[in-house]
Amino acid sequence: MNTRLLLVGCGKMGSAMLEGWLAQGLKADNVYIVEQAEAAEKLETSYGIHGVTDVADVPQDFIPQVVLFAVKPQVLPDVIDAYKPLARAETVFLSVAAGKTIEFFASHLGELARIVRAMPNTPAAVSRGMTVMCPTENVSIAQRDMCETLLATVGLVSWVEDESLMDAVTALSGSGPAYIFHLVEAMAQAGETAGLPADQAMLLARQTVVGAGFLLDASEETAATLRQNVTSPGGTTAAALDVLMDQKSGLPELMTRAIEAARKRSVELAG
Repeated sequence: MNTRLLLVGCGKMGSAMLEGWLAQGLKADNVYIVEQAEAAEKLETSYGIHGVTDVADVPQDFIPQVVLFAVKPQVLPDVIDAYKPLARAETVFLSVAAGKTIEFFASHLGELARIVRAMPNTPAAVSRGMTVMCPTENVSIAQRDMCETLLATVGLVSWVEDESLMDAVTALSGSGPAYIFHLVEAMAQAGETAGLPADQAMLLARQTVVGAGFLLDASEETAATLRQNVTSPGGTTAAALDVLMDQKSGLPELMTRAIEAARKRSVELAG
């Protein structure tokens, strides 16, 4: 991997990606990271990459192929204008900052800037993420491939061409891990109500979700088929699913409402 990369911000997500890139052969000499002084020095020591505190400190002869914004969304408005001079045909700006639209980046970097907006989720920290990306029309196939290669180090990657779908992406996969964590909480609480000690109920709920996730990942069968495989007619699982799959009050209706609420909020925040 010979991509010349400028990484803006290296917190949990940035660090997870950096470790994955270096493990897959990205040359440390091809990476500059913009971070606060102490963090920049630590990154240089730990990984052998170039750490700077300001984009102005990046040598002028270093032409990045990818500028990846991994800072918090609220920080971006204060720092992004400094990157406008890097807007050129050979550079693509890739953002993993939640809620920041392509229009936001274009307004600061210029209408000709090549921009890819990405929405990863927190399992990226353990290389099990789901990232969806949306490019501007002027992003080349080669630049799309570079962005996909970079983000594939922390999980699976998918693309949408219509940016309005990013609100649904945020609601489903971006916020989705929180729904699964709450499912574990709810299962554990239900286990307590059924008489199990609290710590054992949590252990059973947690491992059941973890194990089911691994099974789903390893199997070629659909989620529906795996569900049916566990469900004997008239058995205990069927009794529970009669409640969970109720058309009026069951999980499908509840999840539809929840994701729509998250999607609408994403639209509001982007506006």
